[in-house]
Amino acid sequence: MWLLLRDRRLSGLKFRRQMPLDSYVVDFASLSARLVVELDGSQHADSERDQVRDAALEALGYEVLRFWNTDVLLRLADVLETIFQHAMQKGAC
Repeated sequence: MWLLLRDRRLSGLKFRRQMPLDSYVVDFASLSARLVVELDGSQHADSERDQVRDAALEALGYEVLRFWNTDVLLRLADVLETIFQHAMQKGAC
């Protein structure tokens, strides 16, 4: 995923990888779009800890998008389109 997000490869949108936000480290973040992208495995299914984390990040003004690892592997174009659409809605692209 990083190879597709780095160097403004997704419609010029700048992402950072493994970025600290508050007391958390997020997988990918776009500061200009106020967007966080998290890639999750099955251990995150119905995780209350993730819900608390997402609420804290949202309180900081970030939208959190979570994708299953299998979605990235099997439906990468859909995942990238979803990220792009959310960034567009925020006026970042």
